[in-house]
Amino acid sequence: MTRNDWKKLSFWVACFGFVFLFLSVPAQADEENPAAPGLMKRVAVVSFEAFSAAETSGNTVFCPICGVGSSSGKVQEGDAAVVEEIFLDRLNRLKGIEIIPSEKVQSVYKRISAEKFKGPLAQDMKRVGDEVGADFVAAGYVYRYVERVGYKYSSERPASVIFEIHLMNAADGSIIWRGFFDKTQKSLMEDVFQISSFFRGGAKWLTVRQLAEQGMDEVFKTFPDFQR
Repeated sequence: MTRNDWKKLSFWVACFGFVFLFLSVPAQADEENPAAPGLMKRVAVVSFEAFSAAETSGNTVFCPICGVGSSSGKVQEGDAAVVEEIFLDRLNRLKGIEIIPSEKVQSVYKRISAEKFKGPLAQDMKRVGDEVGADFVAAGYVYRYVERVGYKYSSERPASVIFEIHLMNAADGSIIWRGFFDKTQKSLMEDVFQISSFFRGGAKWLTVRQLAEQGMDEVFKTFPDFQR
């Protein structure tokens, strides 16, 4: 083989090596990409519930999952669904999460919660997660949801909301995140320390939904990052 032939052979070997290296890099990147479909975390959201204090406990309500006490107030039918809707909206904005269809989750939860010999609520949530194939189960409770009386620049009674949300590991039922929000809007004259939230709301009296949305944004600041 002549020197010229060796040069041609070396050239083609180098070309094939470059092409092989080029094609292998995207494949490796896909394997390391945490947002790959195979690594999506599946979340089951059990319908949020309104939870009022028992007559014997005064104004205190206890979370049915963690047992932590909180003040409570008026909650009307449909209010919990509004807070759930806001939660699902924020959850949908996160990457790396797949929300299991609500109909499937509620069907399983209703059947399990109706059983005569059911276990602790956290254990029931674990069972729901197991049956629907979830990695995590979210459950929320609304303890107060009071609409403002008045207008956005003049209010006789401000909006007030209290809600609590738990995210549980479906593998063992452990709580990996708790989001709690309790707020009654106040004027700057009443509480100067609320100046940032007052202006974040447009320097006006918020509706109860707007206050709940503001609260959801606050609790989501500590929500687990599944992209890590």
